[in-house]
Amino acid sequence: MGNFTANLIDRLTAAGTATAAGTYTDRPTVVYSPLTGVDFLKRLMTPVPPSAVLFMLQSGYFADRIMPIMLDSINGLNNESNRVQRPADPKFTRLVELIREGQLAAAIQIRIEHPKEGAESSVLIFGPSKDPQLAARGREIKSLLGIKPDLREVRVNYGGYSGRDDEIDMMTRSMLQIMLEFAAVIQVPEVDVLRGKAGPGLVDTQSAALIGPPLRVQVTDAPPRDSYVSTQYDKRWFWIADNDIQSKYTFGIIMLLFSIADTGVRGSPPVVTIPANQ
Repeated sequence: MGNFTANLIDRLTAAGTATAAGTYTDRPTVVYSPLTGVDFLKRLMTPVPPSAVLFMLQSGYFADRIMPIMLDSINGLNNESNRVQRPADPKFTRLVELIREGQLAAAIQIRIEHPKEGAESSVLIFGPSKDPQLAARGREIKSLLGIKPDLREVRVNYGGYSGRDDEIDMMTRSMLQIMLEFAAVIQVPEVDVLRGKAGPGLVDTQSAALIGPPLRVQVTDAPPRDSYVSTQYDKRWFWIADNDIQSKYTFGIIMLLFSIADTGVRGSPPVVTIPANQ
């Protein structure tokens, strides 16, 4: 915005003079450097920690959306899988329903402990309730999980079911597994299937039944006019309709999970650049 003169003094130069002119703008450009290479692959294939599942439940995301996306099993109760065409254990479905009811009634709480020695641990707390219906649901949750009915606090671990009656064991999915689950129900052009260019997936999303949280990705030859998000691949457009609220909600959860997974050492930190010339 004007001329200025400054004296430059450092340990190597006794004195100096510099004159410069410039302008500034209040619209900085943020350049974000995401994980790449080995760091990216490691995060992509590492299962999300149980604490992330509990955090999302605690923050208000409903269990019937979060648990079918993030869990492969809990205490031996299998979630459904589109990839291997495995139906959900009816007990898993009932458990998800009960936990959502517990969320709405604020009857389930979560605590993350950070001991001085050892890794962090998650604790699921069943709050006391004078409501007979809520108390009955709490007992049913414990029965489905195979844990003691009198426990108030239950530690949550990652891994296969140990068979113990005082803990919850979650087999969580990695981001790669989550992406493959949804990829199995993406609409695929029938001509590409016939040519062997792609697996069958869903040829018609309007008539086929979607398993699990909805994510309807449509495909067209022309750019979509009313899309929430779209991308072009192999001369076709894959997109989510802007009026498909449920798919938009699911897509937002997936992006949030990517943000959770995108942590750790990066090649370079985020950079903020402020253009200074007009």
